[in-house]
Amino acid sequence: MASENDKRKWRPVDPTRHHRENGWDYRGCAIYHFTLVVEGRYPLFGVLAGDSAETAFVKLNPFGYRVYRMLSGLAQFYAGKGFALKVLAQKVMPDHVHLVIQVLEPLPRSIGAVVRGFKSGCTMVYKREFLGGGENAAGVHGGEAGAGVHGGLGGGVLGGEAEALVQFGRIFADRGSIWQQDPAYYHERILHAPGQLRRMIDYVKDNPRRLWLKRHNPDLFRLHRRTDVGGLQFTSLGNHFLLEWPDRQMVEMSRSATDGQVQERLRQVLAAAHNGAITYTAAISKGEKLIARTLREQGYPLVVLLNDGFPAEGSLHEHFYKPGGVYFEACSRGQLLLLEPTEQAFRDAAIQAAVEETLRRKAEARRRAYEPIPSTASRYRFVALNEMARRLSR
Repeated sequence: MASENDKRKWRPVDPTRHHRENGWDYRGCAIYHFTLVVEGRYPLFGVLAGDSAETAFVKLNPFGYRVYRMLSGLAQFYAGKGFALKVLAQKVMPDHVHLVIQVLEPLPRSIGAVVRGFKSGCTMVYKREFLGGGENAAGVHGGEAGAGVHGGLGGGVLGGEAEALVQFGRIFADRGSIWQQDPAYYHERILHAPGQLRRMIDYVKDNPRRLWLKRHNPDLFRLHRRTDVGGLQFTSLGNHFLLEWPDRQMVEMSRSATDGQVQERLRQVLAAAHNGAITYTAAISKGEKLIARTLREQGYPLVVLLNDGFPAEGSLHEHFYKPGGVYFEACSRGQLLLLEPTEQAFRDAAIQAAVEETLRRKAEARRRAYEPIPSTASRYRFVALNEMARRLSR
């Protein structure tokens, strides 16, 4: 069962994933979505249950239920410390916690103090009541409430899941915290746009269903490194059988395209998709995004080329990555493949030549002198994505 332990071992933190927003006032009024992850993704709070995605729910063990109660009482607890807060949504998953919280009045300290205090409180409760022996510990680490995941420790036989428990205990003993090693302490999203709050709350409530879909469709949510397509290398995720589909079309729309031009192209693309064509697109311009969204909403298969869309190889988040929002739903139905080019693909000689020709043509159309740009520049990469989509769709 060493492979199970390997899955849970600590990996270096990917600094691009968790960050604070520069210049943001973390004491001011705002709405946040926080995600807190257990060290090693150990299922410390319970197990996923349910016979289908629609009936999926998290069966909390005794410690998970305590964490749920602590979340529910968070606003009241901190009210006595001068923090005016309101919990808008929460969800305790087997190995992580979601919290959507609103700051109603300027705070005496950063909202981060609330999150760190909650994390410390959970660790203290776990250490005092659930880490050692006894009935409480059995309910978390292999007793009746946890048997679905851990298989129990009965009879003194050390099974694979029990080995995982021992491994987690060693991590805890070394660190003294149940939470993931992360210099940023937590993952945050700050509400900025209209409609974002509804999406935040829906995402939190929908977590059990999404987890059920991912667990029951693992091949559609597994990151593949070094995927070779059309002589280029990609990181990929989704339904790879789409690459074998013979009928293909490519969508590229100028940012200056009129609404009428976009609608006419959309009509053409939908007609071809209805007749069985797979659509390739980088979904960069407004028109491309509209066409890609319409195809997705109508259930047509889609191959999307991304620039820097996946976690870094070897990062803490690589093993547990899943696409967000509508991309997740399309992946779960087998209607989407995501491709992120490697550096080798961006430096491919034919791609470089095609990008140079495109940029030169655009410069001449604007009566400007053409100046080469490096392959690391954003402008180069966006043009390169379209050139790659063009090659793959032939």
